[in-house]
Amino acid sequence: MTAPVTTRPLPADRDEALDRVRTLHRTDRLAAEFPALPGLLAVLAAGPTAAGDLSRAGRLLARVDPDAVHALHPEALPLTVTVSGHGTLDALTGPLTAELARHGIPLRAVVGDHDSWRRDLQDTAGPLYARDTDLSLVLLDAQFVFDQLPSPWRLPDAEEALAANLRIIERLAETYVREGSGTLVLNTLPLLTGQLNQLVDHRSRTELSILWREFNTGLLKLALRHARVHVVDLEPLVAESGPVRDSRLAVYTKEHLGAELLARYARRVGHLARVVRGRTKKVLVVDLDNTLWDGVLGDDGPDGIAMAGSYRGEAFAAFQKVVAQLGSQGVLLAVCSKNDQEPVERVLADHPDMVLKPDAFVQVTANWRPKDANLREIASRLNLGTDSLVFADDSPFECGLVATGLPEAAVVRLDEEPALHIDRLLADGWFDTPELTEADRQRAGQYRADAGRRELLDSAATPEDYLRALDVRVTVSPVTEPDVARISQITLRTNQFNLTTRRLQPADVRRLLDTPGHLVLAVRSRDRFGDNGLVGAVFAERTGDGLRIDNVLLSCRVFARGIEQSALGALLAHARETGAQAVTAAYRPTAKNHKVRDLYPSLGFRTAGETPDGGLDFVHPLTDLPPVPGHVTLDATFTAPPV
Repeated sequence: MTAPVTTRPLPADRDEALDRVRTLHRTDRLAAEFPALPGLLAVLAAGPTAAGDLSRAGRLLARVDPDAVHALHPEALPLTVTVSGHGTLDALTGPLTAELARHGIPLRAVVGDHDSWRRDLQDTAGPLYARDTDLSLVLLDAQFVFDQLPSPWRLPDAEEALAANLRIIERLAETYVREGSGTLVLNTLPLLTGQLNQLVDHRSRTELSILWREFNTGLLKLALRHARVHVVDLEPLVAESGPVRDSRLAVYTKEHLGAELLARYARRVGHLARVVRGRTKKVLVVDLDNTLWDGVLGDDGPDGIAMAGSYRGEAFAAFQKVVAQLGSQGVLLAVCSKNDQEPVERVLADHPDMVLKPDAFVQVTANWRPKDANLREIASRLNLGTDSLVFADDSPFECGLVATGLPEAAVVRLDEEPALHIDRLLADGWFDTPELTEADRQRAGQYRADAGRRELLDSAATPEDYLRALDVRVTVSPVTEPDVARISQITLRTNQFNLTTRRLQPADVRRLLDTPGHLVLAVRSRDRFGDNGLVGAVFAERTGDGLRIDNVLLSCRVFARGIEQSALGALLAHARETGAQAVTAAYRPTAKNHKVRDLYPSLGFRTAGETPDGGLDFVHPLTDLPPVPGHVTLDATFTAPPV
């Protein structure tokens, strides 16, 4: 049973937020109030002392049993993270716990011994390779290379050590990909002045810098070669955080990576954890006044707002360009502004300095209603949950209202200084995805086409008339290599129409494709308004004289059009034609997928049993098959084309 959570307005400053976390710890309420923590931690993350504040809060959270949190809040599934490395990493646990909690994820940490990284990666029976390990962090630093050099050392010694270590890491990464089940997280190694300047001649320093960059490039290329290897580039984090380490602590306690750098690293891992848990955001909703332009439209008029011609105006133009950049990669853009609709639409269309034009947005909402209510309506019109939204506004009041009323939405509190808007927007990687697909680039256009579908629905006499006029065409076919990234993305990002919520990386999809007896099917759809592309997936496996459906997924964009009935009806017919005696399937409940609980019974499946978590097992005897809906034209193929 989900524990009740106390609803309170979010604190206005970091001191109050930290005090509230301490109070929850002191009263033993951290587990019970876990869903309220993301809002409190977001306040800390936006403050000037974010690294220290999150670390302090995280140390308190680290004392909470993640399984106790999960028992009280079933949607808060713990993430198991192993930590191994070269130097002392005690300063990582606090910020890592806090960063995952910011995204509603309890941390189950397994920390290895000091300088045990190579042994841990070699031990295929150890924690890094355990079946329940989600992320295996292997944190290295430059000192591990210098510890291997003779005394005194010369440039060829460093060159040999770098090459040898890169070969070792490549081999160990291949072992992990082959034997492990989680994601291996490596990092680049910043070269420090105190290491580089041990060479006194400029030519040797230049050569070592080149060798070091080649080594780091080799590490980064591992992430391109293996889908379950992720490499965090520490160079940009060093540029933000200052010194890599405190030289005194590096000597006395072997802390070769400093607390502030580890805090920024923990934030990157939090972004990755969100991707693993399928919590990537999909929609960026922006305010207008003092967010996309300088000034207040209602007071200053179209001629009084600025996006060019001044220092502040140029800052707003730069912010618009970044928003447009996100939109070009599949992030849906929307407006939520306290203004009148007609002047807003006129400015978007006609103002000569606007970077973002009307066709950049899938929804423009300008009225005087509370913004949390408007955000709910925007999500509803896009057929998405409010947890898919990121709301960016310069008003502390509006940000507080949305953060309190819609705690599941992400809130970006833009600074009064517009030059900082970009940094605030990009700080948390809300839209990170393992790999960008062509479907991502086309997503905004597909959502805009939904306006035509809504108009058709509004004009139709009945839902049946609407569906007949829509002319839905469904294609079911085996997944091929070009589909792999998109199929993986569907498993990672689809939460509502997801029968078992199993997340698959591209390597996992390829493994299923290569396993005899497995069916991995792509579901595509189009209608009179255009091509929706690859919108769903079906995973199934032959089991003796039967067929087991492992999972069914469908994009929320195409709900209620008969696509799922057509795809599963085709699969059931194929199963019977190929000699299956029955088809089994399962529904496993989550906080998001309750609307598909009755999918299988609606297609003639019988309940075969219940599970302790409220799930259901089903069986279809294949006697009476569900018909393809009359408004759908179906093309189903179950044989993969020759390679």
